[in-house]
Amino acid sequence: MIDVSTIDKYLLMHGDCMEKLKEIPDGSIDLILCDPPYNLAKYSTGNMKFDWRSEINNDVANWDLKELSPIDFLDEFKRVLSPTGNIFVFTSYNLIGKWHEVFDSEYDTFQFMVWHKTNPIPNIRKSSFLNSCELIVCMWNKGHTWNFSKQNEMHNFIESPICMGSERLKDPKHPTQKPLSILKKIINVASNENDIVLDMFMGVASTGVAAKELNRRFIGIEIDDTYYAACEKRMLGSK
Repeated sequence: MIDVSTIDKYLLMHGDCMEKLKEIPDGSIDLILCDPPYNLAKYSTGNMKFDWRSEINNDVANWDLKELSPIDFLDEFKRVLSPTGNIFVFTSYNLIGKWHEVFDSEYDTFQFMVWHKTNPIPNIRKSSFLNSCELIVCMWNKGHTWNFSKQNEMHNFIESPICMGSERLKDPKHPTQKPLSILKKIINVASNENDIVLDMFMGVASTGVAAKELNRRFIGIEIDDTYYAACEKRMLGSK
């Protein structure tokens, strides 16, 4: 079992999150903020190639080929979360019902947020709506940390472009890297300075960078060797 009192800024853990979660003490996490696979592999139509523009990445990563079940995380989430803690999980339309089915009865409140991406991947053939929204499920109990000050800050709708420009890592390129602006908004609302934020699907450590810049402590877990190396480098170089 790790000693969270010794974590000054962050702790990165390399391995399977289901195993590494067992090393985290009971009630020690103030905010779980993660972006697990969406189980979209079976819906993928593959990348789209064009003669007149760059390829559109419509495929999924290998880690989405193994389907995730929200019930797998119920016991560990309840065990590690502090009494005043919050849970925010990025998800998709095909999984939100499963998250609700498993977690609604376990917490006083189950809600969701909508992230509207202002620059979604185009639909060249105009065959359907643009995939411009992602969902974030939110769970907490009475007495949870909540830092709203104005009613207009309390909307469950956030607008932001997808991660791009200098913020977007080029090597390695992560297909679902989240923008810091979205992560910071959630961290500011749902935790306090020096709290511990946990992301067990760390990717390229965007949650960790956001937490560190907002003076929160961070625990991140990542199984992929290449992404984990990028996490170490990125966290070391962040503010």
